[in-house]
Amino acid sequence: MVAGIKGMFLANKKHNEQVKTYITYNKGRDWRLLQAPSVDLKGNSFHCVLPYCSLHLHLQVSANPYTSGNIASKESAPGIIVASGSIGTELSNSNVSMFITSDAGNTWREIFKEEYSVLYLDQGGALVAIRHTPLPIRHLWLSFDEGRVWNKYGFTSSPLFVDGVLGEPGEETLIMIIFGHISHRSEWQLVKIDFRSIFNRRCTPGDYQTWHLHNDGDPCLMGVKRIYRKLKPVARCVMGKNQSVTMISEPCDCTESDFECDYGYERRSDGKCTPAFWFLPSSVSRSCTTEHTFLNSTGYRKVVSNNCTGGVTDLYTAHKQHCPSQAPRGLHLVTNEGSLSASLNSNVTFLVFLEEGDGSQTSIMLDFGDGNTITYSNVSSIDDGIKHMYKNVGIYRVVATAANSMGLETTILYLHITCQLEYVHLSVPFVVVKKKEVNLTTVLWPSQVGTVTYIWWLGNNSEPVITLEGSITFTFTQEGINVVTVQVSTGNAIMQDKKTIAVHEYFRSQLLAFSPNLDEHNPDIAEWRLDVSRVIKNSMVQATGISEELLLVTVLPGLPTTAEFYLLPHKYLAEETSEKVLGLLNQNLVKFTLRPGIQITVYAAHLSAAPLVDTSEDHSASAMLMLLSVVVVGLAVFVIYKFKRKIPGLNVYAQMQNEKEQEMTQSPVTPTEMAPKSLTSREPLDKELNT
Repeated sequence: MVAGIKGMFLANKKHNEQVKTYITYNKGRDWRLLQAPSVDLKGNSFHCVLPYCSLHLHLQVSANPYTSGNIASKESAPGIIVASGSIGTELSNSNVSMFITSDAGNTWREIFKEEYSVLYLDQGGALVAIRHTPLPIRHLWLSFDEGRVWNKYGFTSSPLFVDGVLGEPGEETLIMIIFGHISHRSEWQLVKIDFRSIFNRRCTPGDYQTWHLHNDGDPCLMGVKRIYRKLKPVARCVMGKNQSVTMISEPCDCTESDFECDYGYERRSDGKCTPAFWFLPSSVSRSCTTEHTFLNSTGYRKVVSNNCTGGVTDLYTAHKQHCPSQAPRGLHLVTNEGSLSASLNSNVTFLVFLEEGDGSQTSIMLDFGDGNTITYSNVSSIDDGIKHMYKNVGIYRVVATAANSMGLETTILYLHITCQLEYVHLSVPFVVVKKKEVNLTTVLWPSQVGTVTYIWWLGNNSEPVITLEGSITFTFTQEGINVVTVQVSTGNAIMQDKKTIAVHEYFRSQLLAFSPNLDEHNPDIAEWRLDVSRVIKNSMVQATGISEELLLVTVLPGLPTTAEFYLLPHKYLAEETSEKVLGLLNQNLVKFTLRPGIQITVYAAHLSAAPLVDTSEDHSASAMLMLLSVVVVGLAVFVIYKFKRKIPGLNVYAQMQNEKEQEMTQSPVTPTEMAPKSLTSREPLDKELNT
C-alpha cells in the first residue's frame, strides 16, 4: 500500500513462472505494468517497451525500524516512492538498481546502480541515502530535489560499519542518527547528524508549486481530483513541522472505471462483468416477499471508498424490482459441516437453501428418515438450520420438500449415522488344513457402527482384499505359520486385529475340558488365554512325552473354560499317538498348577476313548464305511426283534429269564411246594431243546 494516496497499491504477480510488478489507482479494480525509465544514470536509453519490458520492484517492507526495506513511501511526502528493482521481462535478483518516482508511479528515474537505504527528512524536502554494503563507510548522499541530484557528504572521520539509521524524531525534521561499530570487536558508535546548518532560511509560499495527482493523465482517482502542494526542485529551504503538504480535492463524475464486478460476477476479456459459472443471478430474489421489492444487481458495484457522483451511476447501480411470484426452484439440503456422516446421539444441523421462489410463502417439510418429520412455513425462519438427533446407527434418507401455490420441489440427502468402534476381534481357527477353504470372521463391538469397510491382509499376499462383509473364505496353499490381519475402517477411525494360523497337510484335534475351579480364575481376556495355552501345552508335553513341535494348544473364549489341542504327527503314527494322549487324558494324568494351591486337571471334553478327529481327506472313505456298518447293524436288530418269537433259541432264552425272575420275586415257601413247580418248568424246556 502506497502511503499518502488512497486506493494506490503495488503488487507482484506470478504468471507463467515470471514475477512482474503491477500498479493500481482504484483499489485493485484495474492493474497495469510500470513504465520503465527512458534512460539510465549515464543518459543511455533502456529501449524498454510495454508490455514486453517493464520496471519490476522488490516489495519487501522492513519490520526493523532501524533499517529500510526494499521499498519506502511516507504519508508526509505523497507521490514519492523509493524502491529497488530491475528492468526487463520479469523481476530479477541480479543487476538490482535503485529507482524513484515523484509523481506517484507514473514516471520513474534510476538514482543508484546498487542498493541503498533511503531516509526521508523534512517531509520529503531532503532525502538521505546510505549504501548497503558489508564494508565500513564514511560517506552518505543527500538530495534536495526528490532524487534528481545527489551530493556526497562525509559523516565520520573513521570508516563505520553501519548497523542502522534513524530519523530523530521523524521524517519531519532534519536530524538523523547513524549507529554502527568501527570494528567487529568494538562497541557501538552513534553519530548524530544535523542538516539544519545546510539551510539558511525557512520556506515561503513562493517556494511551493502545485502537483496534480493522476493515473497516466487521468486526474480522477477514486472519484476525486486531488491537488497537492510540493516544494520546487530548486528551492533549498526548511519546511519544518508546522508546514504541511496541503491538498485540494473535488469530486468527479462517475465512469465505468469507478465500478467493479459485483458478488458472483467476473470480468471477461472485453471488460464486461458477467455471472460466474457457479452464480445464479435470479437467486437474489429467494428471500423476497410477495408484493415487495428487491435490489436486482446490474453486475457492478462502486469501488469501496470511491467518492464519485453522478455520471453513469444510474446505469451501473442495482435497481429495485418487484419480487416475482414463482414456484420453488433450486432446493438444496446439506448438513452444517457439509458432511454426509454424523455420530450417534449427536445433534445434526440441516441447512435448507432455495435458489428461486417466494421464500416467505414457501413451506419447507423435512423428513429425517427415522419416522420424524417437521414443517416450516417460511424459508427465512430456518436460516440457523434444523437440528435433529438420531438414536440408531444406519443410513437415513433425509427428504426436504419446498412447496408454495405455484408448485413444489424435492431434494434428498443420504446421511450415515455411525458410532465409535471400540473393539475388533478376528475369529479364526488355530490350525487349518492345507488347500482347504477356511472361514475368517470379524466381530465388532458395538456390532452396529454404520458403514464398515474390511481390509484383509492374508498370509504372504502383498495386496489386500477389501470387502464390505465381516467374513471371508480363504485357502492356504503352503504349510507353515501365516499371519492374518484385518483392518476395519468406519468413518475416520481404523482399528485392526491380527491372528496367527498354522497350516498343515495333516493333523488331528480334540476339545479339552478342565476341572471347574479353573472357571473361577478365568478373566476371559486374550492375554490370559495365551498364557494358559502355553501352560497346558507344557503339561501335556511332560505327561505324554510328545515333542512340543507336534502339539498345539489354544484356549477358546468364553465360559466354561474350554480348549482345543492339535496333534501334528505323521499320518501313519497318528492313531497310536492319539490313543496315547486320550488315554492319559481319560486317566486324569494331565495336570498343571495355576497358582500355589490351585491344581487344574485336564481331560478330554467328552471323556471317551474315541479316536481324535481326523481332518484329512484320506479317512473320508473309512468314515462312510463305518456309517454304513452302523445302519446295517441297526436294521438287523430291528428284524431280530420283529421276528424273535419265531426263533426257538430266542424263545427258550426268554422263558428261562422269566422263570428266574419269578423265582427271585416270589415270597418264601416250603421245599415241597417248590419242587413240583421247578419240575414242571423243566419239562417243556427239555422238549423245546429236543425239538
